[in-house]
Amino acid sequence: MPNILVLGGTIEATRLVAALAAAGLPATLSYAGRVERPKPQPVPVRIGGFGGAQGLAAYLRDNKITHLVDATHPFAATISANAVQAAEHAGTPFLALTRPPWTAREGDQWTRVPDIPAAVAALDGPRKNIMLALGRMHLAAFGHHPQHRYLLRLVDPPQTPPPLPDHHIIIDRGPFDADADAALMQAHDITLIVAKNAGGTGAQAKLVAARRLGIPVLMIDRPPLPDRAQVHDIAAVLDWITA
Repeated sequence: MPNILVLGGTIEATRLVAALAAAGLPATLSYAGRVERPKPQPVPVRIGGFGGAQGLAAYLRDNKITHLVDATHPFAATISANAVQAAEHAGTPFLALTRPPWTAREGDQWTRVPDIPAAVAALDGPRKNIMLALGRMHLAAFGHHPQHRYLLRLVDPPQTPPPLPDHHIIIDRGPFDADADAALMQAHDITLIVAKNAGGTGAQAKLVAARRLGIPVLMIDRPPLPDRAQVHDIAAVLDWITA
């Protein structure tokens, strides 16, 4: 019988552990601990870090994990790199479940940048009304440009006020709707969207809405990751586990 560890925090991870539970496959879901209100899950949940690649490798060995699935966010570069290294050290079969990146379509007005510092640098200039669709981790970096008005959509309320003098916070959890996102952008007179290329459908609504409204998008590319085996759908993960 397999003993599966899923590194989660995404919609895909939630759907995967539901499928594993439905198939009677024992699994544990691990959160990094950044979400304060995680959804109830049909499998045991572990919250917190492992102590780097070595700590994760020790966990895999100590708990006799037979399959490690990395279903973290495409921008969780550190834990994803640690997962590859830990699986190799522990001799644990490894697979990543990830989303294909978004690609620009006709009507999109994207400017691509490689990382958060480049996105911050690109905001130099006169005042804009910006939808900052990045979560809460990187808000402080945008304090370098206090001239803008920022619309922030977060899963959890921030523990301390963001260092952005002019901002409005909406607490909400995806998946989102393109019509609702278009109405939100119009209500706040948004003139630019800053987003990570997370891929998937849960957060794609803002891009559809931007396309409809002719709003430009500053798109942050995914961080580089080690070579790894990866798939884009849950059925492929189940096939891998049960092969």
